[in-house]
Amino acid sequence: MSEAPLNEAETVRELADIPAVEVISRAAVMLMSSAAEKLGLADEDPDTSPRRDLDEARRVITALAGLVTASVEYLGPHAGPIREGLQSLQRAFRESSAHPDEPGKGPGEKYTGPVY
Repeated sequence: MSEAPLNEAETVRELADIPAVEVISRAAVMLMSSAAEKLGLADEDPDTSPRRDLDEARRVITALAGLVTASVEYLGPHAGPIREGLQSLQRAFRESSAHPDEPGKGPGEKYTGPVY
């Protein structure tokens, strides 16, 4: 038997029950996944991935960097792994670029500082 769809009030109540750190972490994971897809990292050969879009990846990585920087004090033990994931994506972006940005000029680096 399937459950009836939630109405808007029930959905809002459910969101209200989720701790902020979990909402922020979920958003970060979604942004990380999107960036990885847009970098072509989900494919065997990222260089020939039909999903590869570095312009879109730059935007998502920058959004992730802003989220992480703004919320790091609230992330507790989640902060380290999320920051590491962000830095890995920033490095992958640099490696994927035909003309890599200067250190400090890459996606999100205005928030995180240079990533080498």
